[in-house]
Amino acid sequence: MAEMDTSSSGGHKKGPGVKKGKKLSTRVDLTPMVDLGFLLITFFMYTTTMSKPKTMQINMPFKDENIEEKDQTKIKNSVALTVLLSKEHRVYYYEGIGDNPETPPDVQVTYFRGKGGIRDVIIDKKKTIEDLKRSGQLTAKDQLTVLIKPDETSTYEDMVNMLDEMNINDVRIYALLDISPVDKEFIAATEQANEGGAAPATPAP
Repeated sequence: MAEMDTSSSGGHKKGPGVKKGKKLSTRVDLTPMVDLGFLLITFFMYTTTMSKPKTMQINMPFKDENIEEKDQTKIKNSVALTVLLSKEHRVYYYEGIGDNPETPPDVQVTYFRGKGGIRDVIIDKKKTIEDLKRSGQLTAKDQLTVLIKPDETSTYEDMVNMLDEMNINDVRIYALLDISPVDKEFIAATEQANEGGAAPATPAP
């Protein structure tokens, strides 16, 4: 804020009838700039706090230290569902862990969609496990285990969507794993089979 100083300059005295001249000076008041500085500091501190990166919590399989490693990694094929994320938002899946290349699993393909998508597959698998529990083939501790394996052609969006499906369907045990060469062969064989017949259905817009 600029102020005009109209105080007397204290010049030499002059004779009667001669008006005394006044010397004007300019002075800048920087007090408002201090208030503005504090406002800017407060603004930047607030916006920095609001822009903290958000993280997603991932529930991984529980590891019991009292169980040997070979028993800890053992998963029953009857409760396992393997999901392979691939190109063009395709989701390949099969029941079990597919650990025997000589007897390849029945690999199916779907997408992230409301009807007939991977969500319906998970719901049907959970119902099957509950039926096996009621028949005594599985124990009460047996739960659905989903193995998620994205390949190099899948997108980060597909992985996030798959993790959302775990939360939506209340899947307590799941894991993100590296896709194996055997799984890639499963995908290639399924794509080759679809080339000779009907192509995989494209997702609804």
